[in-house]
Amino acid sequence: MNQSSKMSYRPTTMAPNGMITTPHYLASQAGLKVLQEGGNAVEAAIAASATISVVYPHMNGIGGDNFWLVYHAKTQELKALNSSGRSGQQASISFYRSQGYTKIPTRGAMAANTVPGAVAGWEKAFQYSQNQMGGTFSWDVLLRSAIHYAKDGFPVTPSQEYWTNANLDSADDEFRHLQRFSEFQKIFLKSNGLSYQAGEQMNQPDLALSLEAIASKGSSYFYRGELAKSIVQDLQNHGGLLTYQDFKDHHSDWVDPLSIRYRGYRVYNTPPNSQGFASLSILNILNHFDLSYIEEGSADYYHLLTEATKLAFYDRDHYLTDPEFSPIPIDELLSVQRGMELASRIDFTRGTHVQKQLDPKGDTIWLGVVDQEGNAVSMIQSIYHEFGSGFIPKNTGILLQNRGSFFSLDENHVNSLQPKKRTYHTLNPAMLFKNDKLYLVYGTMGGEGQPQTQAALVTRIIDYDFPVQAAIEAPRWLYGRTWGASSNSLKLEGRISDDVISTLQRRGHEVEVLDDFTDIMGHAGAIKIDENTGVKFGGADPRGDGAAIGY
Repeated sequence: MNQSSKMSYRPTTMAPNGMITTPHYLASQAGLKVLQEGGNAVEAAIAASATISVVYPHMNGIGGDNFWLVYHAKTQELKALNSSGRSGQQASISFYRSQGYTKIPTRGAMAANTVPGAVAGWEKAFQYSQNQMGGTFSWDVLLRSAIHYAKDGFPVTPSQEYWTNANLDSADDEFRHLQRFSEFQKIFLKSNGLSYQAGEQMNQPDLALSLEAIASKGSSYFYRGELAKSIVQDLQNHGGLLTYQDFKDHHSDWVDPLSIRYRGYRVYNTPPNSQGFASLSILNILNHFDLSYIEEGSADYYHLLTEATKLAFYDRDHYLTDPEFSPIPIDELLSVQRGMELASRIDFTRGTHVQKQLDPKGDTIWLGVVDQEGNAVSMIQSIYHEFGSGFIPKNTGILLQNRGSFFSLDENHVNSLQPKKRTYHTLNPAMLFKNDKLYLVYGTMGGEGQPQTQAALVTRIIDYDFPVQAAIEAPRWLYGRTWGASSNSLKLEGRISDDVISTLQRRGHEVEVLDDFTDIMGHAGAIKIDENTGVKFGGADPRGDGAAIGY
């Protein structure tokens, strides 16, 4: 292998004690401050996720969901937390069809048909930290940084500027044209109707008030207090379906993580309704190939991982939904036999044609934390599409997700809309253990891209011995459909050689070459822990606005 492929533009961050990586430097700083002041990984993750919900509002917020993996070093227990919201009790296929819809709208009040779970996730994790991990920070202190940036302002990132402008197209475009929502216009556009430019300071005073109330009164104010009533009232005034009872009924759940063996390691992810088993399935397929005979970055490498992705996604799309509504044979899908069977279908001379159109959209943040005691968090938070539903209940500052627009209005579809149901969810944070010790905390944003980028990180770090930052920066691929396109393509970053691209095209891949570093590939991050010294090696993605920092 050419050693230059293991080089990176940024150095890997190294620290002896704690480490945090997020896709926004202000969030990383908020989490690091907690670690430096003696806080644990969960407390740092709450501070960081609350902060990034303010300073990266196009990607996530308190109107969205989150999923967690939490590792307690003292007890060596790994827990998963599902804090995704369920559809409202009035959400039904018949309702949308009666309104003339053949699919759920992607924007507006009717797209916001699932209860936001993010705040409940923060508090559930906080309670675990307090009761089981000796947490010392108070709830209100952990939200202090988020409140500060909402109230006093923060500089807008180039990412926010780009995605704001991308969503201000003509009124003929149902997906874009977000300025049609009055609260969106009030908060995210300047008085002249233009977006904030990168470096300009933006304030969110309504959101600051909502966060202050949550900091003072806990998540109950969001789900059972006046804030819940305000959200529901304005939603219903605009044709939305969620009720106050839906908010009161919300609960987040501790669940058992899924795992597989990969080489000599054990990899963990979150169970359905998360697509975590698809990420594991890709690695389960790769287990049956000796990558020492396949050069990283070669046509064979990209072909193999793309084909493994297609096969894993076939199983995922056949089964993934809320398991309380439809059983999912997880043990069978992640068995050694299933991995072998799928691996046997891969032909290195030609690609498999997939009829289903895969949409890789999904705007999300992943963050990872490891503290001085070895406790760790891998966590993902999202509002689904950039700016979610676009709908912000009046005077709350809370941008509601459109995750429920992923439900199908076909009664026979595995992910069909039903009341009180969790939808198929792309969010899936990951961890990897070596000899029963935590070795790698990793993840990414990016919808369909999450399992693919996770596979890139694992193969490059584990199989090819890449430094963490180099593994994140290395050229990436994304199999799926570009917005507005009618077929799937294999999107490759421009740094991939012409010879590799030509070979992939000859094998039948519809190749689309993108910029050298494009955030279409997601914002990945990782923290590796040296098994002998305990030193943490952290990386953050230059495709985002983040930083890996430690102490």
